[in-house]
Amino acid sequence: MSASENLAQHAAVVYNPVKVDLARLRASVGAAERAAGWGPTQWFETTIDDVGQAATKRALDADAAMVVSAGGDGTVRAVAEALRESGVPMAIVPSGTGNLLARNLLLPLGNIDAAASIAFGGVDKPIDLGVAFLTTKAGAVEEHVFLVMAGLGLDAQMIANTRDDLKRQVGWLAYIDGVARALPKARPFRIRYSVAGRVDRPAQVSAILVANCGLLPGNLQFLPDARLDDGILDIAVLQPKGVLGWLTIWRRVTWENGVLRRSAVGRRMIAATESSNERVMTTLRGPDIRIALEHAQDFELDGDEYGLVQKVRLHADAGALIVRVPA
Repeated sequence: MSASENLAQHAAVVYNPVKVDLARLRASVGAAERAAGWGPTQWFETTIDDVGQAATKRALDADAAMVVSAGGDGTVRAVAEALRESGVPMAIVPSGTGNLLARNLLLPLGNIDAAASIAFGGVDKPIDLGVAFLTTKAGAVEEHVFLVMAGLGLDAQMIANTRDDLKRQVGWLAYIDGVARALPKARPFRIRYSVAGRVDRPAQVSAILVANCGLLPGNLQFLPDARLDDGILDIAVLQPKGVLGWLTIWRRVTWENGVLRRSAVGRRMIAATESSNERVMTTLRGPDIRIALEHAQDFELDGDEYGLVQKVRLHADAGALIVRVPA
């Protein structure tokens, strides 16, 4: 693109004023914008009433050629929801605790200058969006998108029990405290689920996680086969019995997924113990999943709680979002 064509286009920044150092962000974006020869960037602030969707739509109405999401996972998800299938790329300046999509895209964390440079000098990559249709306990149906993971049961209870003040102090480690608070109250619950339109299967579970990609905070490879651009959701059905069952899941995530999978010998060791692992954590793959619950359970998307749901239907919207990644 020529210098004159660059100057004819501009970016927009949708930012959460609670999460970002605005002066620092403006300086970094301004430097990257000038280095790329783009026109002046427009700025849109999120509010309690608009976490980013309406601000992003205003940016699109103003013909922004790219929207930069500056904030935590909630801001990123809101911007992505508004940009869905628009063809306008989203760049990310990560902030907050999780930075889940940024981690999976291998974007720089804690380096505003580098993130802004990628926004204006990176390349476009189409990725999938997860789409969730929730039927609440009251019977209302809501549609939301997610970028990394949806969770039902204990996972969502952990999110609900994580203290915001602790997250500000110790970051993602605060979720360990959330697990400790949720586990004593956790009880298995009965569901019926169907993947890719197959016959419904009954199960008694502690949690179900549905992933668009698999890397979690702490570099935990929860579902290492999950990919952002394959049009497939990766699903984990957790059915542990007691403390030993949870320890088996923890070993699988940290040791098997994080260490053994890196070598041929390690992968053979995983295959040898696969049947015992499946008794506590079954993994499935498909473009969609439907779940009906006997009793309403807590639900979360990308680390934000969405309350009690009675039914959920989730599917992958293949290539629905364009993101900026390093060239």
